[in-house]
Amino acid sequence: MVTIIIIAITVISSIMCFGNRYYFTELRFSPYEVWHRKKWWMLFSHALVHGGWGHLLFNMLTLYFFGRVVEEYMIYIFGHTGGILLYLLLYVSSIAVSSIWDLFKHKNDWDYSAVGASGAVSAILFAAIYFEPGMEIFIYFIPIPIPGYIFAPLYLLYCWWMAKKGTDNIGHTAHFWGSVYGLVFPILSAWIGYFFHHLPF
Repeated sequence: MVTIIIIAITVISSIMCFGNRYYFTELRFSPYEVWHRKKWWMLFSHALVHGGWGHLLFNMLTLYFFGRVVEEYMIYIFGHTGGILLYLLLYVSSIAVSSIWDLFKHKNDWDYSAVGASGAVSAILFAAIYFEPGMEIFIYFIPIPIPGYIFAPLYLLYCWWMAKKGTDNIGHTAHFWGSVYGLVFPILSAWIGYFFHHLPF
């Protein structure tokens, strides 16, 4: 399964960076270095680095549970090869898309940096909600499940509000735009698939 491979690569890379400051620094997302020093790989590589075991575990567990749903739907709709390619495209592109806002906002802030796959994981979560809007989602240790169609707007509102407040060290903006992208991507994929299916050659 592609989801398992992504998780394995991310876990191995993150663990390696836990003990190596050089790799951590070169893979993290630094808008200043992307913009002024042309380190464009940082738009993608920061998903391979995490701030600690808790950060890594939470992201990978979320990816494991919801990534498999999206992967299976993509394969069912677009076929095995097409589905896998679109799933990979969704995950990889969402890493960069979720960071674009912060790139422009912090491009002159040399002290700003971010790590983690949270933006991409948010995209996967919301793509899963797109395919199964009634799916039950549990928040932390709250024993009451929340339907996806209720969780989605509440989560977006929460991310927007926390990003506006700016009182913690969490990438709420990346979560917000990753989530929005996760809803939009399946729609775009359907249109692209329809277009290519009806080509006259």
